[in-house]
Amino acid sequence: MELRNRRRRTGLGGRPAFLGAVAAALAIWIVAAPASAGDLVVTVRTPQGAPIADAVVSIAASASGPIHFPWPYRMAQQNIMFHPFVLIVPVGADVDFPNLDQVRHHVYSFSPAKTFELKLYGHDETRVVHFDKPGVVQLGCNIHDSMIAFIDVVTTPYVAKTGADGVARIAGAPAGAQPVRIWRPFLKAPGATLTQTVQIPAAGEARLAITADLRPPPDHMGMY
Repeated sequence: MELRNRRRRTGLGGRPAFLGAVAAALAIWIVAAPASAGDLVVTVRTPQGAPIADAVVSIAASASGPIHFPWPYRMAQQNIMFHPFVLIVPVGADVDFPNLDQVRHHVYSFSPAKTFELKLYGHDETRVVHFDKPGVVQLGCNIHDSMIAFIDVVTTPYVAKTGADGVARIAGAPAGAQPVRIWRPFLKAPGATLTQTVQIPAAGEARLAITADLRPPPDHMGMY
């Protein structure tokens, strides 16, 4: 009887005492562990209040490893248009260029970040281009001058694009004062870019509202 009582008092052979100790240790670790990342929510609208889609919002913070985004690295040609209008990829990405139209396309770019040419190819054919430098790459079609799109090649994992509602969210952004870049084709700003420093909290979210205006798109390619 004395041995059984001693085991119960010390917790040896008794689960309640052991689990209680583990729970206490976990509680201490959770409280003591510092949070180091928050969310950034950016809204981009015109002076009239209309949402601006396809604006790229990024934080210039380096990655600890390879960058992978969840969306496809794909710039399709369909209905004599590029889809999407703006694509974000990391440096080192291979981008597919499928032709889904019934006509042939001749895709090219003269942008300093990537100069290339995909000579005439037809329906259900795909070409692949490797993007090895950061920067904005403007795309055109040598057959259809109205076709214009952009690929933003980035070196940061902290990037998002505004949707139809004009809102972009970057989850898990590094805490502290962070320079935020907002870029969009035809944005009325030098280099089509706005920058602002935002204080990212260690937990929770920071919000940034941007008011900007857009230039009318050109009738033909004007290379970045």
